[in-house]
Amino acid sequence: MDTSASPRTVTGRVDVHPRGFGFLTVQKPGAPEVLSAFITPPDLNPLFAGDIVSATVTASAEGRWTASGLSLVERSRTVVYGEVVSRRGAFFLRIDKEVSNTEWPLDPGTTPIQANDAVVARIADGKVVLLYKLEPGADRSLERVIARHGLHRDFPQEVVAEALRAREVPHALGTRRDLRAIPTVTVDAPSTRDIDDAISVLPAGPDGAVRLLVSIADVGESVKEGSALDLEARARATSVYLAGRVLPMLPEELSSHWLSLVPDQERHCLTVELRIDPDGRVTSADVYESLIRSWARLNYDEVAEFLDDGTVSPAMESVREAMPWFRLAAARLAVSRAARGGMVMSRDEARFTFDTATGAVSGLAGEKDTSAHGMIERFMVAANEAMAMWLMTRGVPTVFRVHEQPDPQRVADVNAFALHSGFAAGFGAQLTPLALAAFDRQISGAKAEPALRSVLRRSLGPSRYTVKPGPHFGLAAPLYLHFTSPIRRYADLAVHRLIKAYLQGRRDFVHEDPEVELLAQHINLRARSANRAEVDRHHELEARFMATRIGQQFPARIVRVKPFGLVTQLDGMWVEGMVPADGLAGGPYRPDARELSMVGATRTFTVGMPVKVKVVSTDEQLGRVEFSLVE
Repeated sequence: MDTSASPRTVTGRVDVHPRGFGFLTVQKPGAPEVLSAFITPPDLNPLFAGDIVSATVTASAEGRWTASGLSLVERSRTVVYGEVVSRRGAFFLRIDKEVSNTEWPLDPGTTPIQANDAVVARIADGKVVLLYKLEPGADRSLERVIARHGLHRDFPQEVVAEALRAREVPHALGTRRDLRAIPTVTVDAPSTRDIDDAISVLPAGPDGAVRLLVSIADVGESVKEGSALDLEARARATSVYLAGRVLPMLPEELSSHWLSLVPDQERHCLTVELRIDPDGRVTSADVYESLIRSWARLNYDEVAEFLDDGTVSPAMESVREAMPWFRLAAARLAVSRAARGGMVMSRDEARFTFDTATGAVSGLAGEKDTSAHGMIERFMVAANEAMAMWLMTRGVPTVFRVHEQPDPQRVADVNAFALHSGFAAGFGAQLTPLALAAFDRQISGAKAEPALRSVLRRSLGPSRYTVKPGPHFGLAAPLYLHFTSPIRRYADLAVHRLIKAYLQGRRDFVHEDPEVELLAQHINLRARSANRAEVDRHHELEARFMATRIGQQFPARIVRVKPFGLVTQLDGMWVEGMVPADGLAGGPYRPDARELSMVGATRTFTVGMPVKVKVVSTDEQLGRVEFSLVE
């Protein structure tokens, strides 16, 4: 950024720092550089995080930018969470520190309130007006995250009413292909209620090819485009999975009942039929509207037991003869995918457990994928790839899922992290899908695997939705989209509608339709908000969980370097915390240019380095755990 430039007027987004100041972030479309200008607390007082403002920015001799003369251009935030403050007979709202740096006058309306009550309020003309007060004992952390990220909490009455009316339309056969006589199963976690995918397999014929049928709930048949139900689903764009609470994209009357592929019930689906030859290649793909009936609801553990040692569970008896063919189809797809590389989309993660009586966090348990997770992932990825190519070859503009190849500097960062963690990545200047697959195999099962995967995912960067077709690097797929989860992702529902339109005869499609691109950008924004909310919720519960462990020591690993300290992750717990730089012996310390090392006069701390830490303090509201190094 040119620091010799004279003051200028810019438009940007406001970010609020919990310490009371803020930053104005400006990035021109297509420009690699981002301008970040400091906002003083007084100038920040009338603003909220996410506000779009115009301002004058000025650079100091050291190159630091400052924003002044801020004027509100657009405010997308409509609600805030806060706690009531009473002062001289008036009520104020102490708002979430990530959203505002000051207290705002609160209009309680007719609701009786008192100091320290937690409330959610709407923003209106220089004050905030109470919407509802949280009940005593409610999870304030959860409500704070929901409001902070602008998530939709409850469904409007007209949307619920429309969902109930949609259930009055029977699952009739009509012109659909009848698959009810084909052994069909669903495989999910026992707690899953919105079951949107089912699988069937037809045994190999004389040519050795098997046919895998992936049937997905036909959400578009019940959720009509432009309806109140559709507009609410589009606004949400995705279900949000917050520990202890799910905010579904569709009302439960549909998502967990009428659309869910529950056993022994007829359901409308879109089915992708894949022909998989003996070498694991998908040589043909067909898609059609179908009527299915799930023969059995299986869970991951029992399917893994069958795949691993042949154990047939009682629930599996009705589809016993099909199970070996599922195993064959999965093995073939695994061989084919391994030949081209890419990264296994592992779902290893930490999950909080809650006391059923009090709702308090009772534990933090790591969950690892099983062979059954791997099988279902291969089937869903194959279906998603097939539908991306199917739409592309027919000239139908759709919402593709694109993941760019990482730039050389990001590749160098992963190389350095791996080396300090005891692994040789050896990627060279350019990362290839096969090199990524080789590294993925190296770290699988290693003690440092969670930290390594955390760094690897950040270095690879996020995927995004777009109407412009392109490869998915992480999966080594030439084309990819999301088709298999329309109950919880609007992108999948949009893909379903385009497929159904083509099947029903529509041909007047626009190349790289700008309307589809606008939808993709909206989904990207909502997906990012959902992801940030899920991360914030996890961090807040981490802080709550670790609050009972002050003074305890744990082995950990440095996963990031920040200007103000070292981010470390506890081994085997997926809990992250900060070791402040000013608390490190032998200081002062400064991060290097790439923020891979914290460098002092006599000592350097590097990403990947194992350390031992002690829990010093926690802050649940900010989702922070502070550690100190144990020398």
